[in-house]
Amino acid sequence: MRITIVGNSGSGKSTLAAALAAQLGASLLDLDAVYWEPDQIAVARDPAAARADVVAFSAAHDRWVVEGCYASLAEASLSGAPTLVFLNPGLEVCIAHCRARPWEPHKYASKQEQDARLAFLLDWVASYATRDDDMSLGAHRRVFDAYGGPKLELTAPVGADVLLERLATR
Repeated sequence: MRITIVGNSGSGKSTLAAALAAQLGASLLDLDAVYWEPDQIAVARDPAAARADVVAFSAAHDRWVVEGCYASLAEASLSGAPTLVFLNPGLEVCIAHCRARPWEPHKYASKQEQDARLAFLLDWVASYATRDDDMSLGAHRRVFDAYGGPKLELTAPVGADVLLERLATR
């Protein structure tokens, strides 16, 4: 099984992707890992190189889960014919998840550094519907609507078991 998950920050992508990968015995790609320069979370990589890494990951594994908020990188994974899952639970859920987010050591040197950036993150999350960038609602909607393969939009958080049940009955 191959699954690509897109959505706003705080929508539950990483949590769902990790649970799915564990349950399916699948490889997992967090798109942050290819979007940003290593050890430089504020420096984006060359977009063509990042896309090539996603395509290579998708081709190298039979079972995988790709997750992230970068529409163009999620779109690059679609050549692997995954099920595309659009997590769109609404602003209030995303804000609550961001506030409750545990420390992400792969992104921040300390929990204090992460917490110091929370206000910026919450403002950014709140602008999801009005931004016009690769990580916006509009970009996610365009990728989702254009995809001709299997897809599912979720407007409430679900666990891996529930998602897999829904996919099995489609």
